[in-house]
Amino acid sequence: MILKTQASPHSTSGSDALLFREGMSRVAGAVHVVTTDGSAGCGGFTATAVTPVTDSPASLLVCVNTGSRSAQALLSNRVFCVNTLAAADVELADIFAGRAGLQGADRFTRGQWETLETGSPVLATSLASFDCRISDARVVATHHVIIGEIIGIRLGEQRPPLVYQGRHYHEL
Repeated sequence: MILKTQASPHSTSGSDALLFREGMSRVAGAVHVVTTDGSAGCGGFTATAVTPVTDSPASLLVCVNTGSRSAQALLSNRVFCVNTLAAADVELADIFAGRAGLQGADRFTRGQWETLETGSPVLATSLASFDCRISDARVVATHHVIIGEIIGIRLGEQRPPLVYQGRHYHEL
């Protein structure tokens, strides 16, 4: 059965970027720091656009703005690590979101970093870290959509996660 509803003043049938962003701000998402290192140098960014793709082979999808410096390093290095943040990691989320004035390798002066097989930085305090090699990447509008095959997984201590909703960080 299809229900017809009366349009509200806050709905649209077209593509309205501001309304889309407002709608997505109401959706809670886990906060991750995606990192890379290799011949193109190290980089990293804060992301909520991370999702599992399949469990066999295990893979993740990550989206990153095409204009970011970290995106270029990630694509050139062909490896990345998704580090899921705990609620206590708000400072790192801000640093990798560009809110602390640190760029490139300077971002890694905060937090405890290790490496797994790919050489991408792994946050020692993350709830979980997924070490990946790029298996597919394409541009969709303003973003690179990147799929990584998971090469290694490191599970951290179970603690409250950091989520982003309503344009603010929250502890779940």
